[in-house]
Amino acid sequence: MSLVLKMNGLLEVFLLSLVPTFEGRYAIVYGIGRGYSLPGTLIMASLGVLLLSLALPLLLPLVDWVMLRLKNTPLGKFADLYLRYVERVRKKAHPYVEKWGFLGLIIFVAVPLPGTGVWTGSLAAYIFGMEKRKTIPALIIGGLLSILITLIPSLGLLKII
Repeated sequence: MSLVLKMNGLLEVFLLSLVPTFEGRYAIVYGIGRGYSLPGTLIMASLGVLLLSLALPLLLPLVDWVMLRLKNTPLGKFADLYLRYVERVRKKAHPYVEKWGFLGLIIFVAVPLPGTGVWTGSLAAYIFGMEKRKTIPALIIGGLLSILITLIPSLGLLKII
């Protein structure tokens, strides 16, 4: 495989690791399935987790502000969709984040199930007022653990029955 094709493939892994619900945990599976190098795939998926973990806690207050301003405009339906999503996140994440704080956020982000992950975890931390100095490390640790949790079966090291 030429260097350009390898780089394009790893760029795909990185971009997929930024997609909500897909994130690094499934980007790694995609990269392995496509035959990309394991170290390169791991690095790109991890960089995606790192970027999301650093950017989302800083951007969510702005997104919230914009959505609240859009509520009574022609884009109000889009804002309502966002606000309903926020309410679903509040209900789903409450047992983890409110009760367990930092550790709960790590677990919530690490569990590779739909509706969990860095995107949702960062929104949950924002909703429950977790400090950014705690949120960012919890998102990074949880996101990397999620990659590890999906990596092990992807490599055939653990058979899930």
